[in-house]
Amino acid sequence: MRGRIAVVALMLALAAGAAAQGAPATGRVTYLKCGTVLTGPNLAARPGAVIVVAEGRVQEVVDSMPEALGGPVIDLSQDTCLPGLMDTHTHVLLQGDITAEDYDQQLLKWSPEYRTILGTQAARKALWNGFTFLRDLETEGAGYADVDIKRAIERGVIPGPRMQVATRALDVTGAYPLQGYAPQVEVPHGVQFCDSPEECRKAVREQISHGADWVKVYVDRSYFVRADGVLDDVPTFTPEELRAIVDEAHRERHKVAAHAAALHGVHNAVEAGVDSIEHGMYIAPEDMKTMVAKGIWYVPTLYVGEYVAEGRAAAGAPVWKQMVAIHADTFQRAVKAGVKIAFGTDAGGFSWDINEAMEFPLMVKYGMTPAQAIRSATAGAAELLGVEKDLGTIEPGKLADIVAVPGNPLEDVGALEKVKFVMKGGMVVKQ
Repeated sequence: MRGRIAVVALMLALAAGAAAQGAPATGRVTYLKCGTVLTGPNLAARPGAVIVVAEGRVQEVVDSMPEALGGPVIDLSQDTCLPGLMDTHTHVLLQGDITAEDYDQQLLKWSPEYRTILGTQAARKALWNGFTFLRDLETEGAGYADVDIKRAIERGVIPGPRMQVATRALDVTGAYPLQGYAPQVEVPHGVQFCDSPEECRKAVREQISHGADWVKVYVDRSYFVRADGVLDDVPTFTPEELRAIVDEAHRERHKVAAHAAALHGVHNAVEAGVDSIEHGMYIAPEDMKTMVAKGIWYVPTLYVGEYVAEGRAAAGAPVWKQMVAIHADTFQRAVKAGVKIAFGTDAGGFSWDINEAMEFPLMVKYGMTPAQAIRSATAGAAELLGVEKDLGTIEPGKLADIVAVPGNPLEDVGALEKVKFVMKGGMVVKQ
């Protein structure tokens, strides 16, 4: 009996300690002495500036260290300080799915509990890499486990980024794995199926009631390249079903993210009024104009397409190699057209042992300036997520989510793969 009590006491102590690490100390002031601070939405460089942090927020940014100090000084004088990074397309419950076999194994052989444990580690890795906010776009068959991970982080039970989650995602019957098993064999699926405007409205309501911040829909599948070079597809939902999903989510003040990779899927999603297009490997010029007019965001996830292309081509889908070049061209056109672009990686589609910041050099390679790429993961991402009042920039009053990297990321955006300091809400989580 005494042994059991001791174990319970130890567990409570550990939980209390974790919770204490998740909240800033009352009245504590911390000074970050930076080599350069990138401030405001335009990432204006302030050499030698000091960030004063109090009560978990940025109190002020000053040009030199105050004479009277109210707390510790953290020396980042060799580094560039910038806002905490945000990845707006992740899957913490997925651990890479280059091939169908990878995906089947996770849904058929790993328990939801084990996947959730791995998900907590994925979240921690993201935070360690400087990503203080994730939008996690579905659990891929793990139910509502993303809601639990988000809540555990918020309550200080486990370390991790701030999160918005999409739970189960929506697709039509027969359009999403697991597929290909004998008809009499019941297998799990990576999404929640709905077929008809009424079913889809009910599914939206159900997911929101269980904690979904976003509703995610899969609007196309079965990609092929036409003779004219356009990436075509088979649409999933009917326009009526899509409009019902968007209307119901917006009526309940939630946003909709659409997995839309090709011609018809993007068009249908844009016409239905979704809030973000995910992947968008091909976007027709007219749909791009509509996205600009409606303020629909584009989350391109460039790296994952290149990462999975070889494996999927070897597995019998050579179209993926062609899709890489089409994707690069679409991204270049979107930058020139002024489409609002937010940083997203689809991490989970590739291993969480790979740093998500691999996306930044590709964004620059295909047309962005380093400043534009960084802004897509800071002020831009915060706007997409609706948290721009508190996050996304280093300014007085904003939450103190701050990272530091060696060198100058405005010249070499690859520096973002070398985050050496992470602060979340005024608490140092990596130094």
